[in-house]
Amino acid sequence: MQRRLEEYGKIVEITGFRNAHIKDARSFSQILAGKLPTDCEVQFFDADLVATWQHLYFAVLNALMNLKSNRGISNSIAVETVLYASAQRQILKAINFIGLKPDSENAAMVVICENAESAKAGLDAAAKLVGAQLDESVLELTETKAKRIRKVFDISDEEINVAKTRSVGSEQALVDLVVERVALLSTRL
Repeated sequence: MQRRLEEYGKIVEITGFRNAHIKDARSFSQILAGKLPTDCEVQFFDADLVATWQHLYFAVLNALMNLKSNRGISNSIAVETVLYASAQRQILKAINFIGLKPDSENAAMVVICENAESAKAGLDAAAKLVGAQLDESVLELTETKAKRIRKVFDISDEEINVAKTRSVGSEQALVDLVVERVALLSTRL
C-alpha cells in the first residue's frame, strides 16, 4: 500500500513479508540502509503486533507531524515511527515492544521516501534482502492476532464495547483503539 503525504513531501509504502525470519534485525537494518536510496528510511515491525496498515500509517503521520514541529525524540522518521507504532516514549522499549524479534515469522515494513521511484527502489531492495514472500495479508487482523494485540496494548472488553457502533465491528474498534493509543503518545512526549 503506497500513500503520498503531500503536506510532508513524502511517499509511504507499507507492506508485509510472510516467513521473513530475520534473526538479527539491527544487522539486517544496517545492511539494508546501505542499499536504499539516500532519501529513504525503512522500519520493520513484528507483523503479529500490527493492527492493519492503518496502525502503521497513523504512526508515520504522527511521527512526521512531531518532527515537523521539532518535538521529536530522534531526528529519524523511522525511529519516530516505531515510537508511535508502539505507543512508547523510549526507543529501546519501543523496539523491544513492536520491533522484529529473532522468532518473528512475519514482518511489517514501512518505507518512507521523498518520491515514488525511491519508494519502489527501497521496497525492491528490502524484498530482495529479506528473501521472503511479500504478503500484505500479514497486516490483517486474525482472531489470534487481535487477542495478542489487545493484550500487549492493554485494551479491555469494555473499551472494545464502547468503541463499537452499529457500523463498526469489533475488528475496526480494535484498530481504532490502537490508532488512538498511537495518537495519544504525542500528549506524553
